[in-house]
Amino acid sequence: MSDPSVIEPIAARGWPAAEHAQLGGWRLYASRGCSGRINTCWQHGAPGRPPLEAVEAVEAWYAARAFPARFKIVETDPAAAGLIALLASRGYRSHTPTLTMTGPLRGEPDPQIRVDEEIGGDFACVFGNETFGDVLDASERLEALARIPKPRGFALAEVDGAAAAVGTVAIEGEWAGTLGMRTLPDFRRHGLGRRVFRALGAHALAAGARHGYLQVDADNARAIALYESEGYVSRYLYRYWER
Repeated sequence: MSDPSVIEPIAARGWPAAEHAQLGGWRLYASRGCSGRINTCWQHGAPGRPPLEAVEAVEAWYAARAFPARFKIVETDPAAAGLIALLASRGYRSHTPTLTMTGPLRGEPDPQIRVDEEIGGDFACVFGNETFGDVLDASERLEALARIPKPRGFALAEVDGAAAAVGTVAIEGEWAGTLGMRTLPDFRRHGLGRRVFRALGAHALAAGARHGYLQVDADNARAIALYESEGYVSRYLYRYWER
């Protein structure tokens, strides 16, 4: 159930790009060029043509959109070693190691956390706050969140009437993916992230999901510790490859 061949396609549908194309078992995703996962070629199988020809086709597809070609490679994939060697020979280097974690869904409703199926103004204000990075990146991510198919949940935590933290859950059958977790600096270290995580879990359970997944930067020790304490386990790692 935690195999990349199961999780990766679900994760792609749970974080939808603005545009996508198919090259055999490879999937090419593009949006505005900021967020890695929705501006990257994912390997869900063989590309249906020789490796060099496939890489060149990916490069041409992204060049037509004025984006650099990026590849998202799960390192346990049997084809990973050969593709990595080919990319390295063409000047690509890896960055942003990212863990995929899975675990049992848990949670309970929280009176201070509202979970809706649509993005509200306060949610967008927290998510797009300048402390989280540039405006274009936040705008691209909000657009992707709005494309998540229903059922879904957008959680907003308030403290004394002030919007403080947000999170999102994308639900597909028995699987629920947690993403878009952000807490404003003034409200950190007070357990809001855990409460949002559990409120999203409760929302997903009510929608029929039973298993959770998420993807987190491998160097985000604080977030990983939170998820591990909620029963999640690291299953596999992927990296981006880019010139």
